[in-house]
Amino acid sequence: MYTAKDLANWFLAHESMTPKKLQKMLYYAYAWTLTLTNEKEDDLSNKLFPEKFEAWVHGPVVPEIYQEYKGYGYTNIPKCESESEIDIDNKDIKSILDQVMLVYGKFDGNDLESITHQEEPWKEAREGYGPLDSCSEIISDETMYKTYIKRIA
Repeated sequence: MYTAKDLANWFLAHESMTPKKLQKMLYYAYAWTLTLTNEKEDDLSNKLFPEKFEAWVHGPVVPEIYQEYKGYGYTNIPKCESESEIDIDNKDIKSILDQVMLVYGKFDGNDLESITHQEEPWKEAREGYGPLDSCSEIISDETMYKTYIKRIA
């Protein structure tokens, strides 16, 4: 298992991006790893990293990653030097990360925020909260799995 910071470094070794986009890239990497490496929703032991996503106003957020990069605001975090890139030694995980870059990497942070706002995991965690209400509800791994497995079944 990796850490969210490991994966943030992996994404930032590939391109410069805003903190918002980085959060959403981490979210989709986590969600698709959860979906593609587990057999059923009641045994989700394969996870990309241990940190959890909270359903914030602007979409899924790992608070530790937010704290790390919040100083960049709406500007791009510089691309990391390749030496800081984590070596992804699991070929299945590497393939998922490459696919996430290919599919979601073409969008900016605002586009990805809009996409996550239309999906069940974020909406379910935000239930009962207004659009601008602060929220630290955890986005359910089970709901992520159930949502994304439908796209490949």
